[in-house]
Amino acid sequence: MIADRPISELFAQHRTLRSLEFFPPKDEAGVEALRQTAATLQRISPDFVSVTYGAGGTTRERTAQVSRLLRQEIGFTVMPHLTCVGHTRAELNDVADQLHAGGYRNIMTLRGDPPKGQTEFVPDKDGLRHGSDLVALLKARHADFCLGVGGYPEKHPEAPSLEVDLDNLKRKVDAGAGFITTQLFFDNAVYYRFVEKCRARGITVPIVPGIMPVLSVKQVKRFTEMCGAHLPAQLVTRLEVASENADVVEMMGLDWALDQIRGLLANGAPGYHLYIMNRAKAALALAAGLAA
Repeated sequence: MIADRPISELFAQHRTLRSLEFFPPKDEAGVEALRQTAATLQRISPDFVSVTYGAGGTTRERTAQVSRLLRQEIGFTVMPHLTCVGHTRAELNDVADQLHAGGYRNIMTLRGDPPKGQTEFVPDKDGLRHGSDLVALLKARHADFCLGVGGYPEKHPEAPSLEVDLDNLKRKVDAGAGFITTQLFFDNAVYYRFVEKCRARGITVPIVPGIMPVLSVKQVKRFTEMCGAHLPAQLVTRLEVASENADVVEMMGLDWALDQIRGLLANGAPGYHLYIMNRAKAALALAAGLAA
């Protein structure tokens, strides 16, 4: 089995990296739709793609299935997500061994959200409580893993303050994380302040901005409530004016994301990660806009 190239080596090239995030569909029809989306996205040649990881067994199996599909059929460098939710240490070590044997060398390492219906994270018996614990476990198991971790430019919803959240982030980096991908945000100033605060704390790894193009008003409200991101007043006004026309809302969202990415790259961001919700259109439109 040929091993993937660590993403850390790509960052060392000091060029703009472009990555996409997929989530595992619920059924085989969804997997086939994702296959078609991924095949369409081959033309923009992302440097790597990630696949999210759910709290339920079926979703975990789909993560493995989708990761294989994207890696073996499409030819992408794939970074599966892995979380602490519902796993013992032994199970996490087993998953790590399976991924390593399968040639994966990049993992997005997360504590994970509480399972549906629960409001508080409770570690499994003999499980892990923090993302930093999972980073340490994976690096101890396979030192050649390149591990990404999540960062919240506007603070993790459960953290009492941004300062405490940054301390937790540094623990993940000190445990062996190779880079940070941020949660979505819609104001670039938020990202710039976040990077400054990270650097001031001695966090020196690449910090990749995570961007989600607005595709619907309902969608963006749901995600901002989940992750604590705020919507700039100018964007809210545009969405309100266009709210009766879904096509116009999507166009406004793509224009906003395109402006964000251009500004981020002009100000030194190492690349960008797109939360595309398994849709090709937004990623293709942004790639075309950036190529102009």
